[in-house]
Amino acid sequence: MPSERRFRPIPTTRFVRKRITGKIMEVIQYPDSPFKLHQPFPPAGDQPTAIAGLLEGLSDGLAYQTLLGVTGSGKTYTMANVIAQSGRPAIIMAHNKTLAAQLYAEMREFFPENAVEYFVSYYDYYQPEAYVPSRDLFIEKDSAINEHIEQMRLSATKNLMTRDDVIIVATVSAIYGIGDPTEYQQMVLSVKEGDTIEQRDIIATLVSMQYERGDLDFKRGSFRVRGDVIDVYPAESSENALRISLFDDEIDRLDMFDPLSGSLIQRVGRYTVFPSSHYVTPRDTVLRACESIKEELRERIDFFTKENRPVEQQRIEQRTRFDLEMLYEMGFCKGIENYSRHFSGKKEGEPPPTLMDYLPDNAIMFIDESHVTVTQIGGMYKGDASRKQNLVDYGFRLPSARDNRPLKFHEFEKVMPQTVFVSATPAKYEEEHAGQVVEQVVRPTGLVDPQIIIRPVATQVDDLMSEINDRIQKGERVLVTTLTKRMAGTTHRLLQRTRHQSALPAQRYRHGRAR
Repeated sequence: MPSERRFRPIPTTRFVRKRITGKIMEVIQYPDSPFKLHQPFPPAGDQPTAIAGLLEGLSDGLAYQTLLGVTGSGKTYTMANVIAQSGRPAIIMAHNKTLAAQLYAEMREFFPENAVEYFVSYYDYYQPEAYVPSRDLFIEKDSAINEHIEQMRLSATKNLMTRDDVIIVATVSAIYGIGDPTEYQQMVLSVKEGDTIEQRDIIATLVSMQYERGDLDFKRGSFRVRGDVIDVYPAESSENALRISLFDDEIDRLDMFDPLSGSLIQRVGRYTVFPSSHYVTPRDTVLRACESIKEELRERIDFFTKENRPVEQQRIEQRTRFDLEMLYEMGFCKGIENYSRHFSGKKEGEPPPTLMDYLPDNAIMFIDESHVTVTQIGGMYKGDASRKQNLVDYGFRLPSARDNRPLKFHEFEKVMPQTVFVSATPAKYEEEHAGQVVEQVVRPTGLVDPQIIIRPVATQVDDLMSEINDRIQKGERVLVTTLTKRMAGTTHRLLQRTRHQSALPAQRYRHGRAR
């Protein structure tokens, strides 16, 4: 049950500014908090009590809390206030892209001066590789990557490593394997004015970070060379590019510029370029991984030989050796994620590195619509495992490919930071794990849920006509819903009868499925 205590508000630093629209917007920054909350209105209804209760639970070290808020009570605004007052990085989990996009847009409005990031699947279309034994049909992986979302994912991990004022809005994509954060950070290119470095070394480093040289086609994730000037379009940037001007193997100056117009934006003393992919790894790690892959390949070849399965033996050898050649020559290959266990050095069955590994130790997690999201997280592993097993059994992938997977639910629980479940209808899991339940029932507007009245079936038509007439006299509208489309048609015809039409001369009825 929610606490009845009155919580003392935290002192704030406030200043006011005008929006372009002319509306007064209050901007609040709490002591020791890097977040600046743009507050269109003060918390109202049950919001102040809910905010204070959640903050108290966080300070008391509660691992799990539940925000039980009715629809329309402003739960997103409550989350924003908790983040602003706690001053801690946060991740908000949603169960689909639509909800995540809505939360992202709202958080951007509340925190336009902070790093609000979006981490969802970057595929517009995705057909995973699969094998159907009954038809002897192998389906090649096919996908279409949304470059803008890929840039936002890279921006999210970069800001988690470089800033404290970060809010990540994510879907279950956050529990799927990506590159190891330690090796990812080792692959950055840090440059500073006055540094001594040869041009060829900068180019070699950029290539190892999977940047493409594009002297004619300058795009995100590429670089171009013009004399002693190297232009780099960072993979995580959507607007600005970096110009490195060299003089006698020394960095003379660093400038940010507009990649479209070429106009300079500002001079910077130092800059860190992050890799073009989450799967980049140092050369030493690649070579070590290749040796590990070859050892596993030998074991798999021996297995198929003993089982007298020459087709599978030839298939796994041919496919894996091709990938090894690509890794030796280029440092990456198609489907490199299937070898993630070898790159990370983890043992068989250990969880892969995910976005959760990029979160700082003091992060807060909000699981929105937790009654759906928690269940979805729990179901991701089994669906992925059944598809991978066929690929392994029939020689399309090494057994280590099974470790390129989403987290199992118990693994997810181990990496969860302090968590707030947010739902109007918490499920059994939230009820069992809630250190406290904070209720948010009274809406800021003061509106209450409509009263539900149950009436007998015998008089339902007369009751319906009576209610319709009452609404018409007040100049209001009426929505009549039925269980089936057939019942909607029957009700429609009933209301069109002469005796009812005379009572409702100005009304027109339509029927169809409610969506």
